[in-house]
Amino acid sequence: MEKKPKKDPKDMRHGYTTGSCATAVAKAALIALITKEAQETSTIHLPIGRDATFTIEKCLFEQDAVRCETIKDAGDDPDATHKALIVGTVSWADTPGIHLDGGIGVGRVTKPGLPVPVGEAAINPVPRKMITTTVQGVLDDFHIERGVNVIISVPDGEEIAKKTLNGRLGIIGGISILGTRGTVVPFSSSAYMASIVQAISVARAAGCEHVVITTGGRSEKYGMAQYPELPEEAFIEMGDFVGFTLKHCKRLGVKQVSLVGMMGKFSKVAQGVMMVHSKSAPIDFNFLAQLAQQSGADEETVEEVRTANTAAQVGDIMLEKDYLAFFQHLCEACCYSSLHHVKGGLTLSTSIYSMKGQLLGRADDIASIDEVNWDRG
Repeated sequence: MEKKPKKDPKDMRHGYTTGSCATAVAKAALIALITKEAQETSTIHLPIGRDATFTIEKCLFEQDAVRCETIKDAGDDPDATHKALIVGTVSWADTPGIHLDGGIGVGRVTKPGLPVPVGEAAINPVPRKMITTTVQGVLDDFHIERGVNVIISVPDGEEIAKKTLNGRLGIIGGISILGTRGTVVPFSSSAYMASIVQAISVARAAGCEHVVITTGGRSEKYGMAQYPELPEEAFIEMGDFVGFTLKHCKRLGVKQVSLVGMMGKFSKVAQGVMMVHSKSAPIDFNFLAQLAQQSGADEETVEEVRTANTAAQVGDIMLEKDYLAFFQHLCEACCYSSLHHVKGGLTLSTSIYSMKGQLLGRADDIASIDEVNWDRG
């Protein structure tokens, strides 16, 4: 089967945020409520300063309300909410003002530290402002002074939320309505990075001064077993964004950070690479060979490390030959590189596990570069 050629980033199609979709359906439903005419499209103004037109898939007149639906198009971004049905239901309110809330599939905030207060629907500040400003604009255009109820729903939202970090952030029952630009930039990873910052904020609001940052679900499980005294909020999946996460930990006042992960990505961190995606930078096997030498490995083993295919293979070699000091040095190197990247201000620990959950090595409570007792050469 012939592989599809990868698109050049500049040729990738931008999409729209859940916030933009929610604004579009709210506007269409209100206009239909006022005019009694079904709407087929809805044009809104985006935060980035341009207009966008959305197709209204359905416009349903209910007893005292109008329900409009659109399908989210995330463009070429691999977004969990791509193709999600976004629904806006609008009715007249008994009291003045615009009353915005989330319906089925829109999460509700249960933990402090997020930009939305506890108890409210997880509709972030920019989409909230987009919706209320747009609704008010329609009321002004039609010279109407009445209160309006706006309910945003995502029928499959609870299922989609399982693919996001919402549960850990304390957003229960569905997805968040997000977006600061109004558009989704393909492969920008901005949504994931925003969720990391939110997770750190939630941890700080819960009183955590010590957080554990991991590269994925498996390493998080090992971290939770290693630090059973810490609350769930203290565990943050950073994915590939090591440097980004560390900088925001420092900015938000976290005092102590423990990194928990495996050989592949942490070999990159140790050599100073702070974005550890598989395509970010190659493993420096000369660096690992140097570390093996400093750990007392014989020349034959050092050469095996230098010519290895993967960092995991290096780990296997050092474990099999019982050069366990290698793993401690690697953990120290991770702390050193991380402290150098954030210019100090944190106390760092690093633990490296095998794929099967064996603790290979750890370095604890390193607060300054001077404490690291290895020579980078």
